[in-house]
Amino acid sequence: MTGHENNPGSCPVDRGLMRVGDRWSMLVLRDIERGLTRYEQLRTSLGIAPNILAKRLAALTGAGLLEKRRYSQRPPRDEYLLTDAGRDFLPILMAIGAWGRKYNGAGALSRHLDVETGEAVRPVVIDANSGAPIGSRPLRLEGPD
Repeated sequence: MTGHENNPGSCPVDRGLMRVGDRWSMLVLRDIERGLTRYEQLRTSLGIAPNILAKRLAALTGAGLLEKRRYSQRPPRDEYLLTDAGRDFLPILMAIGAWGRKYNGAGALSRHLDVETGEAVRPVVIDANSGAPIGSRPLRLEGPD
C-alpha cells in the first residue's frame, strides 16, 4: 500500500475513469466517432434508456469530452461533437475493442479499416520514447512528488 489508494486525485487511471469509466459513456463516444451525433440517433443505436443517455451526454460534456451544438432552434435540437479530449480518447477505445475482439470475439464483429490500404487496423499501445509495446517490458511506477 502506498497511501494513495483512497485518494483518486493521485491516480491518473482513477481520474480518467471518473470521466469515461462506464460502459454507456464509452459506447456514446464510440457512436459519436462513427457519426451518430444526435440524441435520437444515439438512443436508437445503443438501445439505451433516455434518462441514462441524457445523464451520460451531460457528464461527457461536463468532463470536456463532448461539445453540445444547437442545430435547430425550432424545435430546439442539439448535436454532440467530440472535443480534442474526446478525440484523444479514441485510440483507447480502439485498444479496448482490440482486446475485446481477442478475448471475447465470438460472433460477427465490426472493425476499423485503413482507408488508404483497406487493411484492418490492429491497435497497439506503445511507449513513444522506445517504440516498445506497453506490456512487453518491465515498468516501474513512480509516485507523485
